[in-house]
Amino acid sequence: MRVLVVEDQIRLADSVARVLRREGMAVDVAYDGTVALKHAAETDYDVVVLDRDLPGVHGDEVCGELMREPQRTRVLMLTAAGTLADRVLGLTMGADDYLPKPFAYAELVARIRALGRRTQPAVPPTLAHGDLTLDPARRVATRAGQRLPLNPKELAVLEYLLTARGRVVSAEELLERVWDEAADPFTTTVKATMNRLRAKLGEPPVIETVPRAGYRI
Repeated sequence: MRVLVVEDQIRLADSVARVLRREGMAVDVAYDGTVALKHAAETDYDVVVLDRDLPGVHGDEVCGELMREPQRTRVLMLTAAGTLADRVLGLTMGADDYLPKPFAYAELVARIRALGRRTQPAVPPTLAHGDLTLDPARRVATRAGQRLPLNPKELAVLEYLLTARGRVVSAEELLERVWDEAADPFTTTVKATMNRLRAKLGEPPVIETVPRAGYRI
């Protein structure tokens, strides 16, 4: 899942990003509304975690711009004002969900995953292929009933390939959807991660390499 965190409190924004990355998400961060819109114009995000009270461009305006994009991004709006009127206004602006501050990180993660499952086509809560299963919420992958020792990035790659439902996924697409903006597009990061993942998945092979195209399950 590719997520944009838009929050002008730098410590909070960076803390949220760390938590989401530990959950296997690819996370970019913007500290004001102007930068948020620039990110959204360049990258298709599954979910935008959007603080309402932003410098530059107000969060309401950012939300409105996102709603006008043809690629529908789910918006989770954050605000320090937690009254019913504030929640109603946030949802009226087009936000898909609303979370008042302060919030528990566990609830934030759960709400982001719930929004991610509402993308089109809808993603089932448990992904499976043969004797391979993945529970994205619990971050647990098993094969033939045995839990696999996958790190967060390997879990994220596996989740993306399973979600593709047999479609060939290029290395460039994996880099864009599973890694964040800090990833170097000229590195062998995807290939190295794929090699480790294949080794941990064991035999018979599950991931197929399609020459000059990419990977698929």
